[in-house]
Amino acid sequence: MRLCVISLVAALVAAVCLVIAFIAAGVGMISDLFVLVAGAALGLIIWTALRRWLGRERGRRPMRLEP
Repeated sequence: MRLCVISLVAALVAAVCLVIAFIAAGVGMISDLFVLVAGAALGLIIWTALRRWLGRERGRRPMRLEP
């Protein structure tokens, strides 16, 4: 009878550990997802800033001083 109780407790502990492992894996996946989203947002900001800066440099006309 004691072996049955011990195995039941071990099974419950294993189930709790499995749930905790799945939660940790989910948190890791969500963290990776946020890293990818943040990287994409940063890349978009840099790309937009460079496009505006390079476009302004090309489109800038030299100033003419009228006498």
